[in-house]
Amino acid sequence: MTARIIIKADREKPIINQHPWVFSGAIAEVKGSPAPGDIVDVVSSKGKFLARGYWNAQSQIQVRILTWRDEPVDDTWWFNALQRAISVRPGGDSRADMKRLVNAENDYLPGLVVDRYGEWLVLQALTLGVDIRKARIAEMLRELVKPLGVYERSDVDVRRKEGLGEVTGVLSGDEPPALIEVDEFGRKLLIDVRKGHKTGYYLDQADNRRLFLDLVKRLSDEHARELDVLNLFSYTGSFSLHALPYGRAANIDASRDALELAEQITQANFPDRDDLAEYILADVFEYLRDTVDRHIQYDLVVLDPPKFAHNAQQVDKAARGYKDLNLNAFKVIAPGGYLLTFSCSGAITRDLFQKIVFGALADTGRQAQIVRHLSQAEDHPVALTFPEGEYLKGLLLRVW
Repeated sequence: MTARIIIKADREKPIINQHPWVFSGAIAEVKGSPAPGDIVDVVSSKGKFLARGYWNAQSQIQVRILTWRDEPVDDTWWFNALQRAISVRPGGDSRADMKRLVNAENDYLPGLVVDRYGEWLVLQALTLGVDIRKARIAEMLRELVKPLGVYERSDVDVRRKEGLGEVTGVLSGDEPPALIEVDEFGRKLLIDVRKGHKTGYYLDQADNRRLFLDLVKRLSDEHARELDVLNLFSYTGSFSLHALPYGRAANIDASRDALELAEQITQANFPDRDDLAEYILADVFEYLRDTVDRHIQYDLVVLDPPKFAHNAQQVDKAARGYKDLNLNAFKVIAPGGYLLTFSCSGAITRDLFQKIVFGALADTGRQAQIVRHLSQAEDHPVALTFPEGEYLKGLLLRVW
């Protein structure tokens, strides 16, 4: 018999409003003895059915809701849920072979991330409920997408909260090559799905790279000259790659492996312009301060740091870090130049991030205009009932 999770009377509203998490503090009683990962019913204090999800007593989030309908959660349910997520992805564009196919809670499949790189899929099982089902999910994905193989990158810290360790390796099908070649807006990218950041690449920035490509092309035409671009926390240099037909680009990162791969990608795309790209191994905070001291300026600066705040307790420290970076980024932009600045910290709200950037600008005495608010790519949708899903926020600023 399915175990029943009884919710406290004053904690039912988020579930009724289709938020997918049930925290331990919301639970009044557990009727039955659910095993870790079991499907359980979530019911009101009066016994009314509210939702159905999977259970993990070791996690602070003890139930991850899969459906608010009284329906069986079996193989057919999982297959249909995967099919729905995949079918609504944008298709037929210049990123057809590289995109996110399943975006966890935002696709009503909590704990599951699936990304496509060419003929391979990369799966992340972030929760126990997905982890115990991942082999079957991989087989369903092979039926739906027909990849050569499904590779697992479940090597993220959040799994520890679920009582899980890190796991990587082939889940189904063939072993992927050391580097998977894919196309983005006509440029060749090389993706390391074994050791690369996230599942191998920052797919969530794709729409912003498209915007950046259009911007550098337009500015180069307007100024009738090549541009100078500074790419901070550059990883494998994708923003710079799209800038190289129109100017010079400096990639700054603390990872030697990332910079070496960035150089390899540049050579594969622009062997005759490789001398216009720099790859500088450095601490970005220190590099920016030194650039200010040397009075060097750029036409465009991309500032895309890693996550600084993993929880609410780290927000103040993260805000100081973002302000330091943005303050010095403003100082190295030539008058009339542009700054693309981002935060991927979910604990930093869009409003707070804009206030931080405003504070940095005020301390410089310069002026800036918001040209566009930036967010994660279209293949990273946000469920309206799960605002936590909107983690990437950014600003495109014109600076004077």
